[in-house]
Amino acid sequence: QVQLVESGGGLVQAGGSLRLSCAASATIFNINVMGWYRQAPGKQRELVATITMSGSTNYADSVKGRFTISRDSAKNTLYLQMNSLEPEDTAVYSCNAKKLSGATMTWSDYWGQGTQVTVSS
Repeated sequence: QVQLVESGGGLVQAGGSLRLSCAASATIFNINVMGWYRQAPGKQRELVATITMSGSTNYADSVKGRFTISRDSAKNTLYLQMNSLEPEDTAVYSCNAKKLSGATMTWSDYWGQGTQVTVSS
């Protein structure tokens, strides 16, 4: 079991920056993929960015060039640096971890509770 706790959300003006953190209760060294997702009111949850165990990253087109995902295995923490924020980025941001069991070859999926990001115009 891996528990994930997000922090760093808040209210910011358009053009500003925030850094989200996701602290894991266990080592993230062997977690295959970690990512950030967001859900705006009345919309479906969407992928923001992911990072693999090897450090490969993937971003939604809407955040490319503005957001940066990173992971610190020594601190068991995932980050999302968000720059040039826009009102359209307003959402609840949630951390996700996907771990493959080598013994059973099954995936386990873990989620944090989410943190609110509000960008004012």
